[in-house]
Amino acid sequence: MARLNLLADLIDEGTAPAANQPVEQGDRPHKVDRPFASTDKRPSRPTPQLGTITQTVDVLARAEEMQRQLSQGQTIVELDPADLDASFVPDRMAPSEEDHQELLRSIRDRGQIVPVLVRPHPTENGRYQIAFGHRRVRALKELSLKVKATVRNLTDEELVVAQGQENNARTNLSFIERARFAKQLEDRKFTREVISQSLCIDPGNLSRLISVASSIPLDIIDAIGPAPSIGQGRWMDLSASMDNRAHQKVRKAFTSDDFQRLSSDARFQFVLAQVKKTERAQTEAWTANDGLKVAKYTRGDKKFQLTLDEKLAPEFGNFLLAKLDSLYSEFRAQAHKSEE
Repeated sequence: MARLNLLADLIDEGTAPAANQPVEQGDRPHKVDRPFASTDKRPSRPTPQLGTITQTVDVLARAEEMQRQLSQGQTIVELDPADLDASFVPDRMAPSEEDHQELLRSIRDRGQIVPVLVRPHPTENGRYQIAFGHRRVRALKELSLKVKATVRNLTDEELVVAQGQENNARTNLSFIERARFAKQLEDRKFTREVISQSLCIDPGNLSRLISVASSIPLDIIDAIGPAPSIGQGRWMDLSASMDNRAHQKVRKAFTSDDFQRLSSDARFQFVLAQVKKTERAQTEAWTANDGLKVAKYTRGDKKFQLTLDEKLAPEFGNFLLAKLDSLYSEFRAQAHKSEE
C-alpha cells in the first residue's frame, strides 16, 4: 500500500499542460458517434515522467529488500559498540589477558572478518542485544571501531540457541563454561529441550553438566575460571568432594596473591588439593592423666570416631560401653537445658 500511495502522490504532483498547448488525444470530448459516452470534458491529469516513477520504484524495492534481509539476518550493518548490550546469560567466562591481546592484534591487522549476531533490544529502543560475538565487540570498542553485525528479530529461546550453538562450533567452550551456561539457563526457567539444543548435547550429558554446576557455588567456579584443560571427570570429582567446610577453606585461599597469579588450570588443581586435604579428617591422640595415650579420635563433618588401645587400657572399652546409656542421657539433658 505504501508504494501505491507514493506513486499516486507522484502522479498528482505532476505539472499540468499550459493553456495554449494543444489538447492531447485523451483530453478531447467524446465523438457524437458514441451516444452512451459522456459529452462532458473531463479535467486533464498530468502525466508523470517515467524516469521519476522508475527511480522511486527502485528505491522502494531496495528498501523492502533491505528490510527483508535485515529481518532474516542476511545483511551486514555497522553499529556503534556503545549501542550494544551483552546477552542476558553469559556463555563465556572472562578470557585471559593474553587471549584478549591476541584478538586485538588480529583485528588491528586484518579487521573484523566474522560479523557478530545481535537482535533489537527487547526493552530499549535504538539499542541491540548481542547473541554471540561478545569478545569481538569488546575488542572493537577498545579499538574505537564500528561493529559489523547481522541483525535478526530473535525470541529469548532463539537467542540462547544461536548463542550456544555458535560458540560450540567456533570456540569449544570448556566443560565448566558449558555447565555454568546450562545451569544459568535452567535458573531462568528455560526448558531442558531448549538448553540441549543450545549446547548440542543429549539429556544425559546435560544432567551431568547441571549437576556439577549445582554442586559448586558460582563464586568458586568464577574464581577458578574456564580451566580449558580440565574435563568432565575431574570437575565431577571436585563437585563430589565439596561441602560447607571445603567452601570456607577454598574461599579463604582466593584472597592470597599466590592464588591470583595462577593460571585457570592451576587454580583448579589448587582448589582440588585443598578440598581433598579437608576431606581427609585429622586423627588426634587423647592422653590420660597418667600420660598414657589410650585413645585416638577422628573428627569429620559427618562422624566422630573413637579408637581405644586395648593393650594400654584393657577393658576400658567395655567400661565405656556399659556407661553409654547414662552418658547419652546426661548429654541430652545438658543439651535440652542449654536450649531453654
